[in-house]
Amino acid sequence: MDVSFLLNGETVELSGVDPTHTLLDWLRRTAGLTGTKEGCNEGDCGACTVMVREPDRAVSLNACILFLPQLNGKSVWTVEGAAAGPDLHPVQQALVDYHGSQCGFCTPGFVMAMVSAHVNGDTAHDDALAGNLCRCTGYAPIIRAAEAAAQDPVPPHLAETSTAPSAAPSPHAPRSSDELAAIYAEQPDATLVAGATDVGLWVNKALRDLDPVIFLSGCTDLRQIKSVGDSLRIGAMADMNAVRDAVTPLFASYGEMIRRYASVQVRNAATIGGNIANGSPIGDNPPALIALDAVLHLRKGDTRRSLPIEDFFIDYGKQDRAPGEFVEAVSIPHQPDRLKCYKLSKRFDQDISAVLGCFNVRVEDGHVAYARIAFGGMAATPKRAAQVEAALWGQPWTEATIRAAQAHFPTDFAPIDDMRASAVYRLGTAQAMLQRYFAEDAGLASSVLEVSA
Repeated sequence: MDVSFLLNGETVELSGVDPTHTLLDWLRRTAGLTGTKEGCNEGDCGACTVMVREPDRAVSLNACILFLPQLNGKSVWTVEGAAAGPDLHPVQQALVDYHGSQCGFCTPGFVMAMVSAHVNGDTAHDDALAGNLCRCTGYAPIIRAAEAAAQDPVPPHLAETSTAPSAAPSPHAPRSSDELAAIYAEQPDATLVAGATDVGLWVNKALRDLDPVIFLSGCTDLRQIKSVGDSLRIGAMADMNAVRDAVTPLFASYGEMIRRYASVQVRNAATIGGNIANGSPIGDNPPALIALDAVLHLRKGDTRRSLPIEDFFIDYGKQDRAPGEFVEAVSIPHQPDRLKCYKLSKRFDQDISAVLGCFNVRVEDGHVAYARIAFGGMAATPKRAAQVEAALWGQPWTEATIRAAQAHFPTDFAPIDDMRASAVYRLGTAQAMLQRYFAEDAGLASSVLEVSA
């Protein structure tokens, strides 16, 4: 494949690129820019963070799970390009002044995460840096440095929004969903690469050969998020930070759950379509979407179809998707915000859920008029609690009704024992989540949003 991008302000044109060659490996082994470090090589530690500019935004991304073709037409900045001549970038100077670096291995990643936040005027430093790990400093001096640097202007060379001309069109890199539909229909065995937060691990950890591949980053029409009729329609290529921005005003708990489940770097890359299409039983998006009665839109060639999102997940590793068919969008009906998402994980932020429960219950005149409840981590697929819902519908919204409904969880679910939790613990947790939803609704308990604010 041919790829063209800007690197620290200079044009780079590559031909015959291996589609799954990562930016991290290319920077270190070919470009000789070794400031970008390899730590975990799976997008967790942030040591390889770079800043990528697109026409409308600057984002921090993990170079270890970023394939070179994903950079076509964009602008990449590494730690070597953060400073302007002899003058350090404000965040670099602040890290010196506030003693924010000790061994220094993680420091370039912190610098670029801070540079990206600085360019965007983002002062939510704890969130912006949550995807960067350090074993030495204890983080406090790094946060102090970020706060101090926030007062300084963006250096002119990083304020530029210029990007490189894209390389010539390629059958592996469609520029629209129409092109994608035609190419994928001809190559139904190809691996679709959206954000690569999952696919990147297939290459780095499992050493899988993904040939042939189709990169979706050029399909900008699939990034659109807009109201269509009585629903919010989210294109499959919308990244999770964009999704979070769109859903938070509508469903606050869903937005907070998105913040928790991944770092800024991962949210900048991960797409809602990829999160749905991989069909993971512990993916955090599907339970929330199921509880919201979302509709999934699929396309194969010129043929489109829609289905309730819970019907997409058939069994472990099996989804209702034909060869050559791809997720085009998901629609969430506009509705009052009654949704609560409870994520249980060993680490509060950025950890795989042991159990994720999403509750959407509407109460009218003291009785349950509507109930949709869905879980991740409780079955081989994201799954509704159908019997629990049935036990709630039409009943008075009382403690007695909750206790009666809790007894139906073993009918709906037969969870497994694994490294994250036992089956008994999962069932007990699911029952407790329903109790918590009732208690919060009655004003008897504080929500996660209030505790974590």
